Amino acid sequence: MEVIDEIKAKARALLENGQVECVIGYGLGSLKVRPAFAYTPAEVERFVWNSNCNQNLVNYLNDKKDRKVAIVAKPCDVRAINVLIHESQVKRENVYIIGMACPGMEWQGQPEARCRHCDQRVPVMYDVLIGQAPNVSVTPDDYADVAALEAMSSEERLAFWAREFDRCIRCYACRQACFGCYCFECVAEQLDPQWVGIAIDLPEKQLFHIMRAYHLAGRCVGCQECERVCPMGLPLSLLNRKIAKEVAELFGGYRAGADAAVAPPLATFRKEDDLE
Repeated sequence: MEVIDEIKAKARALLENGQVECVIGYGLGSLKVRPAFAYTPAEVERFVWNSNCNQNLVNYLNDKKDRKVAIVAKPCDVRAINVLIHESQVKRENVYIIGMACPGMEWQGQPEARCRHCDQRVPVMYDVLIGQAPNVSVTPDDYADVAALEAMSSEERLAFWAREFDRCIRCYACRQACFGCYCFECVAEQLDPQWVGIAIDLPEKQLFHIMRAYHLAGRCVGCQECERVCPMGLPLSLLNRKIAKEVAELFGGYRAGADAAVAPPLATFRKEDDLE
């Protein structure tokens, strides 16, 4: 049986027996693969599975917190689910995980950089696993992009990020696409008190992006949805990867959502942590 047939069969069965109200998966849009939602067995036929299913669908769980749903999830997506479970945003018993053995995804016809370095091809958690772990060649992540950033002087880094953030139009697409940005009212739009101005001047744009990156410290799973949806092509994943590298070095190689039993380090306190 083809992988897509297995996805459809499982999704159809879950809806037919009333185990879930909705199945979140991938479907074909006018130009590319897009999120798709099946509420009836017939709607399952819209689902697809191919190398362009790169979106992280976990963000949609934030809108269905008290409903029983199923979700088609890659290994990196499942780590995002773990983060939301730890933060009490979703209940594990309400989410049926259709875990996908992932061969790696593509973006604009090229293998995604994050997938070239990914050594996790089977989700750490699932209710059913579809597909088999692929035999792929993985290049260890040496954080070469982060190293190039770290090699700059502080003045050069400031100038680099000033150029990038100055192109931001504050459309908030990055925030809307992020599974970890689930606040009912974002501090960037809070008027009383007003923490961040709503202007598109550089200081406000810098503060928004730096604030968001720090809010994701120890929580970002590297899905790169923020960068993918940015209409201006800002290298947002570079900022997130820099912080993820720092968190890993400070907390014994911690990787967000990699272990269902381990809470994010910035949400815990341990006397033995060495934070000199």
